[in-house]
Amino acid sequence: MPIVRPTPATARPGRYAAHVSDVDALAELLDTRRTLVLSGAGISTESGIPDYRGPTSRPRSPTTYQTFVRDEAARRRYWARSSIGWPLTAHARPNEGHRALARLERRGATAGVLTQNVDGLHQRSGSREVLELHGSLSSVICLTCGARTSRSSLQERLRAANPGFRALTDDVAPDGDVEIDDAWTRDYRVPDCLACGGVLKPDVVFFGENVPRGRLERAWSMLDRAEALLVVGSSLTVFSGYRFVRRAREQGKPVAIVNDGATRGDADATVRSHARLGAIVPEIARRLCGPDARPSAMRAGDARADAAAPERAPLSGAGGDA
Repeated sequence: MPIVRPTPATARPGRYAAHVSDVDALAELLDTRRTLVLSGAGISTESGIPDYRGPTSRPRSPTTYQTFVRDEAARRRYWARSSIGWPLTAHARPNEGHRALARLERRGATAGVLTQNVDGLHQRSGSREVLELHGSLSSVICLTCGARTSRSSLQERLRAANPGFRALTDDVAPDGDVEIDDAWTRDYRVPDCLACGGVLKPDVVFFGENVPRGRLERAWSMLDRAEALLVVGSSLTVFSGYRFVRRAREQGKPVAIVNDGATRGDADATVRSHARLGAIVPEIARRLCGPDARPSAMRAGDARADAAAPERAPLSGAGGDA
């Protein structure tokens, strides 16, 4: 199988730089209020994972839940394409934005991360209080019996079932899907559930599918206990994310938005910055936590508290059944 290598985004000049006034306002917000972070695909673009609606994104038509469930050919296409795109997510590494958010959590400046992403990069960076609103690509679920298995183990089964499958593309979507010609997928064989022989689906919320009720209730609880909302890397185009901005405003809580471009929630924001996240979020962490002098291996995923940073008691949130 070909290896799809992440291509990290580079810094953009001009309005994408971190402006001092933006950093000051955002740092003040996080220094005075326990803030829930709502993250979108834009936080992961500098890890080489593209987003759906950023300035350089290509138009896409993602597989919907209804199509996946009813159409066997659509499932073949999805899993064939995913078998190419999965290594990008599996081998992606957290970037400076992810690591900065983990440091802010350890310092007590944030009350956890509510993420719309399915790549697991917040956890790999050391964040502990993470609720994955749309699920995780690292898990696969059976639509018949509900059994869960790892995406890595399914990848091995996909390879074994399709030893001659070859396709090459670098057009990978945030959900691990890729764009390849249907001719490549017509004879693709998709393994069934090992427990019952049922249909397997990635354990993520597809377009046209609802967020599970219990998970949504935990998300609302996280927001209710927070004192402010910080949106990073989301255009908020989809109501699934924008509703948290609306709820925060209804509760009289300040909303800050950092995104590489305009968002649906800009009019609701107390503070907003159209800046590159890799520039502004780490600067906020430096302001509040001091320089990160830990070894690079520790910065990449260690969750131990910063020795030099004062701590505030974090809110219990996304872990487990919060």
